[in-house]
This record gives sequence, C-alpha cells and structure tokens, in this order.
Amino acid sequence: MGVLKQDHTKHTFAPKVHLVEGVGNEFFSKSLFAGIALGLPLAIVLLSGLSFNWFPVIALLTFVPVFAVFNITYANVADPIRPQRGLAGLPLEEYITIKDISLKKSYNGKNKIPMETFFEAYFAEKIDIKMDMLDLLEARHDWAKFVITISQAKFFLTQWIPETLWHSRKQDEDQVRDHYDRGDDFYEAFLGDTMVYTSGIVLDPKRRETLEEIQQNKLDLLTSKLLLKKGDKFLDIGCGWGALAVDAAKKGANVTGVTIARKQAKYCEDRAERNGVGKNVRILCMDYRDMPIEKFDKISCVEMSEHVGILRYQTFLRQLRELLDDDGIVFMQIAGLRRAWQYEDFVWGLFMAKYIFPGADASPPLNWVIEQFERAGFEIQSVDNIGVHYSATIYRWYTNWLKNKAVIKKKYGERWFRIWEFFLAYSTIIARQGSATCYQLIAHKNLNAVDRTRYVSRRLYA
Repeated sequence: MGVLKQDHTKHTFAPKVHLVEGVGNEFFSKSLFAGIALGLPLAIVLLSGLSFNWFPVIALLTFVPVFAVFNITYANVADPIRPQRGLAGLPLEEYITIKDISLKKSYNGKNKIPMETFFEAYFAEKIDIKMDMLDLLEARHDWAKFVITISQAKFFLTQWIPETLWHSRKQDEDQVRDHYDRGDDFYEAFLGDTMVYTSGIVLDPKRRETLEEIQQNKLDLLTSKLLLKKGDKFLDIGCGWGALAVDAAKKGANVTGVTIARKQAKYCEDRAERNGVGKNVRILCMDYRDMPIEKFDKISCVEMSEHVGILRYQTFLRQLRELLDDDGIVFMQIAGLRRAWQYEDFVWGLFMAKYIFPGADASPPLNWVIEQFERAGFEIQSVDNIGVHYSATIYRWYTNWLKNKAVIKKKYGERWFRIWEFFLAYSTIIARQGSATCYQLIAHKNLNAVDRTRYVSRRLYA
C-alpha cells in the first residue's frame, strides 16, 4: 500500500488518511516522575554525606534535567495511546530525500527521523520531499517520531521560558512587528483578498465554500453573537488588517481597532476608506496596554490574547472589564493546546513558538481560560469549539500558498516558502485532530443587573 495522494482543491476538509494516536498523557506516570525527581536528589544527599538541608537546593538544580531526560525517554519507549494501524510501512526513502551525509547515515530504512530534525533540515534544504507536503504529513507516523530533541529542549529553556516570564513592551513590539510587518503581499499569498488571519466558519460541509465565504460567515456569526447593533461603540483588540472593523462599521457600529503593527494600521485605514466607512473606523497603532480609558458596548479579541502571555493574562482581562460597559459583551476567539496531550502536540507547539507566533504563550487548554475570565469578574455565556472550522480555513490557506509558490520564492526565498508550507500543511492536520483547537467565548460582567434574557434567541452552535 502506497501513500494516498489527494486533490486538495476540491475537499471542504482535508480527508483523514491515517487515524493514528501517539504517545501521550493517558499512560504518563506522574508518580514515577515525582519519585525520580525526588529520589535522585535524596540519593545524592545520602551518598555524598551532605546535610539534609541541601536536599531542596539539589532537588531544584536537578529538576529541569530530570524533567527533560524523563520526557525524552518516555516519548521514545512508551506505548502509543492506541495501537498504530493502517500505515503503509514504507522505508524513509519512499517519503523524503536526505541530501546531508551525516543525517543520511543516522536515518534510513525503517529508522524514523525526529519530526524536529526533519523540519529543520527541510528548511535548510538538507532534505527534499517526494510528494505534496500535506500528503507527506498525513503519513508522518510511518517515517517520523515525535520526541523532544535536545535543540527543542534548549529553545524551551533559553528562549520560551524567559520570554514567557518577561513579555516586556519592547519584546512584544519587536516580535509582532517582525511577524506582521513582513509584507502585506506575503500574507495575501495565503490569506487571499480577505486578509483575515483567524479561523473562518464553514456553514455548508457538502460543498467547498471559498475562503471568502467562510471568513464572511465568521464575521456574520461574530457580530451576531455580540448582538451588534447600529450605534454600538465597538472595540476590536488586535484588529489585524481590518476586516472585522470594516464589517462592523458597515453594520452601523462606531469602531475602534487596535494593532501594534504599523503596516496593518495603515492597511486598516485604507480599507475603511475604500469601503466608505472611514468616518466610523478609528485605528490606534499602539500596545494594548496603552489603550485609552473609555467605555465600549462591545469588545472583541480574535486570536490576539495568546500574545498577551500567561503571566499578564489576568491583568489584560481586568483591563477589558474596565473598558466594557456594565451591560456590554465580550467576544473572545482563542487557540490553545488540548489538555489530553500527546507528545506530537508539544513538537508542533514548539515549532510554532519558534517560527510562526513567537511570544504567543497564552495558548492553554480551555479550563485555564475560563478560570481566568471568572477570576476577572466575567460570566461565560457560551463556548463553541471551532477547531474543525480552523482546519478547513488553514486547508484553504495551504492551497493558496502552493498556488503562489513561484511569487513567494522569488521575493522571500526558498526558506520562507518551506517554513510556511510546513506550517500550513501540519496545522491543517493538528487542528483537525484536536492537538490544538480554537474556541469562541461570549462573556459579560458578572453583575446582577446584566440582562441575560437577551441571549435566549441566539444561535446555539457554530
């Protein structure tokens, strides 16, 4: 049985080819890890004759290396959550061509290559692929293994953790502007004319709705969930290239959009003028922490809060609460990893943190987000999981990216093309299988006086 090749221009959702579960939390032993993490420093103290007062110090010093070694070992030797069936069982050479001699010696035949080793070598042109990237990744469990490599562990310890703990204004500004100010044409190559870098909504699974259709579906659903009406003061935090701001203004709202990216701000303003709503759209190019203190009837934050960071998330939500009118509504769309994790989720997440969304560490499971909202004084009115819609959206981005391959390579080079090719193909699968998903939340202040009857007739599904 060979690799199944798909026509990725005709399907609504990327077809599931191999239903494979990897190594993950189901068989992970917290007690075994705790025993090793505490037993090793205890053994060092006893065998060296040190005072027991040294135990906390040695335990602290050994925790990180023990954590790393334990997880690297567990990922390599543990059983997958479900037996892996249906794979073609082909040698590595049927999938990829390894041009680097040292890599070729290490990985050949049925000796699987770590996913991180593969994509780093692919970006550096030390590996070429023998088929469409999405088709290749659908069969990834046949040729790749999902372990935390030394280089990923180093990235996690020396970059991810410090950035998560810091999240200074300068750090956020540099990361966002480096990413989103790369060039509007770079993003248009996969986002299309909509220039919306967030999940759309599929309404008709029986036909392949266009990217423009599913993004307009999302805008209509969003404004409907917000109960947006003419005359509302509407704040969109992280307004991107202005699609939502313009759509809301067309529906009668007075819109304020906030972005830290200069090129996005200019694009938003021009877009509003082109659509005849320039007078109703105000774009502020600033850090969210500097937003002017005023009251809004409706507030949206569509896949921006991930960049706020875990440690600043509660402060951010309290800031939103101060900006929201007492009877106002908040819409939050947020992407995050699943709690029932597999090691593949972390391999993908670390790739995303390094190459695609640096600083977006506030991408936790849903329970954490709800806890933060409730602590900040909000009541969650509804939650919808739109992960499969995100997969369908990224699937269309992927086909757009391939269609513009020559243009991207000419201006931005082979490396940038390959990074985004891998990102879009892999993320199509990751969102479809639930490794990371996306939620839409509607919330309001948890006050007795809030009119909760207004939600009675709302649409109950995404």
